[in-house]
Amino acid sequence: MRILPAIDLLGGKAVRLHQGRYDQVTVYSDDPASVARGFAAHVDRMHVVDLEGAREGRPVQESLVRAIASAFQGGTIQVGGGVRSREALEGYLALGARRVVLGTAAVKDPELVRSLAKSHPGVIVLAVDAKDGLVATDGWTAVSTMRAIDVVRALADAPIAAVLYTDVARDGTGAGPNVPATTELAASSPFPVIASGGVGTRAHLAALAAIPNVESAVVGRALYDGSLERG
Repeated sequence: MRILPAIDLLGGKAVRLHQGRYDQVTVYSDDPASVARGFAAHVDRMHVVDLEGAREGRPVQESLVRAIASAFQGGTIQVGGGVRSREALEGYLALGARRVVLGTAAVKDPELVRSLAKSHPGVIVLAVDAKDGLVATDGWTAVSTMRAIDVVRALADAPIAAVLYTDVARDGTGAGPNVPATTELAASSPFPVIASGGVGTRAHLAALAAIPNVESAVVGRALYDGSLERG
């Protein structure tokens, strides 16, 4: 099971939200690039989210993403947050990202996602962030009427690199991933699945590793507070 450390950016800092709530923020570092440099000694892939960008619908912290990419030289960074246009996607690639995460656009403009995937095969990671089975959008501040599985199936013909599945209610809690929902999505996804939300112990990682078609897991708070190592 590959671990993808997460760096979530808010106000120029590396933070974690609790259940996707912007009013429940834990700050872990004032120097996200230094955090990335530390992760680079242990992993070759990392997950970065511009939380302000996700909420505003456009990339906001580009200079910080560039610094993180520079600190993580030689590794693969996947970046998301406010990618709702071709310019935003190509802007992140220019900053040093190798994969770009799109979520809200997949619900609101799936044809854009399909077109971008065809232009950049193997680059796009399709994010489906679920609240009670329905996909959340706009930095998790709104909920659509679409199920995660339906969003993935609608783009099954696109050359997408992977699906990032997050159970928002579990995110930042360390209470464990939503194994049944992840299993259901992975079974119907034509793309490899990256699991996210709730990973707090090595037992949680083992449970995800046992699911066919789950290739990796995003881990945030459990790395910062050491609970993954203790568990």
